[in-house]
Amino acid sequence: MTKREKVQYIIQELGKLYPEPDIPLDHHDPYTLLIAVLLSAQCTDARVNTVTPHLFKRANNPFDMVKLSPAEIEDIIRPCGLGPAKSKNIFRLSEILIEQYEGQVPSTLSELESLPGVGHKTASVVMIQAFQVPAFPVDTHIHRMMERWGLSNGKSVEQTERDAKALFPMETWIKLHLQIIYYAREYSPARGVNPEKDYITTFVNTISTKKRQSIT
Repeated sequence: MTKREKVQYIIQELGKLYPEPDIPLDHHDPYTLLIAVLLSAQCTDARVNTVTPHLFKRANNPFDMVKLSPAEIEDIIRPCGLGPAKSKNIFRLSEILIEQYEGQVPSTLSELESLPGVGHKTASVVMIQAFQVPAFPVDTHIHRMMERWGLSNGKSVEQTERDAKALFPMETWIKLHLQIIYYAREYSPARGVNPEKDYITTFVNTISTKKRQSIT
């Protein structure tokens, strides 16, 4: 099974499983999405979704956020972990949005990446979900699946992103990155492959093995 054949099969099967995947982080607009994604670093989406209603009740825009102190923000977001750093970043990026962007979230990758606490993955998620600009943010789930499917060597998330962008058509990226995440969580967790449950991984690897054996 060539990589092109694997890609076609993966797109087909994920489309059946998750035809219209929703982003798992609750948000209302680009700003609340940005804050939710920032909070999700080293924290589960479910936990973030229990915290953000309390935060957004106090401040769901940068103008209200800067009325809180970093300590007040930290007290609210503490369950998400990394509270001191995240609270300072949320406060400072809110200041920058007011100072430089009239309170609006910028819509370019470079501008987003320049904000405190906003790395490449966070910026890519915002580009996709807030502005519908194709990107391919790679988290641990996508990194794992790309290696298990034999589509990337798994040496770095940067390499995985380059491989994913080269293999999957751009018009699939917006849905596909969420589809892969959902599949990884439901069918192929980090602790190991269950051949009966993780049928995509089993299929692409079994067919590839059979082809190699027939050649030899």
